[in-house]
Amino acid sequence: MSNSADSPATGDGPARTRRFRPVRILTVAVFALAGLIFFTSFNTAKGTDIRTDTSLLKLSDLIQERSRKNKGLDESNATLRDDVESLAERDDGSTKAQDEKLTGLEDSAGTRPVRGRAVTVTLNDAPPNATAKLPGYPEPQPDYLVIHQQDLQAVVNALWNGGAKGIKVMDQRLISTSAVRCVGNTLILQGRVYSPPYKITAVGDPDRLKQALADSPAIQNYMVYVNVYGLGWKVTDDGTVTLPGYSGTVDLHYAKPVK
Repeated sequence: MSNSADSPATGDGPARTRRFRPVRILTVAVFALAGLIFFTSFNTAKGTDIRTDTSLLKLSDLIQERSRKNKGLDESNATLRDDVESLAERDDGSTKAQDEKLTGLEDSAGTRPVRGRAVTVTLNDAPPNATAKLPGYPEPQPDYLVIHQQDLQAVVNALWNGGAKGIKVMDQRLISTSAVRCVGNTLILQGRVYSPPYKITAVGDPDRLKQALADSPAIQNYMVYVNVYGLGWKVTDDGTVTLPGYSGTVDLHYAKPVK
């Protein structure tokens, strides 16, 4: 049988050249690329641990920082608004009837403080290890154990229905354009972020306010989860309190079509 073309030379005949082997070239290229990546990573990190570099803020840190900034801007805006109103009250040439009309509009808009007897509703997440307390109910899903947007909205709507003269959620006064929104179990209200427990305070007739809470079908449904899974629910009489006026912007922000 004749030798194949790949067989080595034998005897005294001329030696044949070895076939080109691309595998070896590929191996060298892989090692070269790995070295380049290592060198680039070293120069980028400059001797630090990239994973734990504190200069790389987490998204949650960024949100909290923006929330604190918004709070400071709201407080600054409130101070400037007080200064403007103080200057305007010196001598603006308005009549008493005009002043009374302006005061009424400001009260309706929620930009002036309101004082009176108040009720506070506190909602909180259930314990993470909660189980069904009553027979006939399934074991809880994670979704059952946290406060949702509809729960906060149900309380706010019930308090308005109960004749509330003003409502404060956490430390912010609500106005007609306020939107109570949740992402997961985190409340986002007028550019600021809050975590449970959530406190909602309303000024009005305490008996009417509490009756409106009891009559709300949405809150009645919420109370099932309170009794079965341990969601937090507390209603307290606060006596006489003063709710701050709304200090944020009243301009509406909306999307615009791209031209």
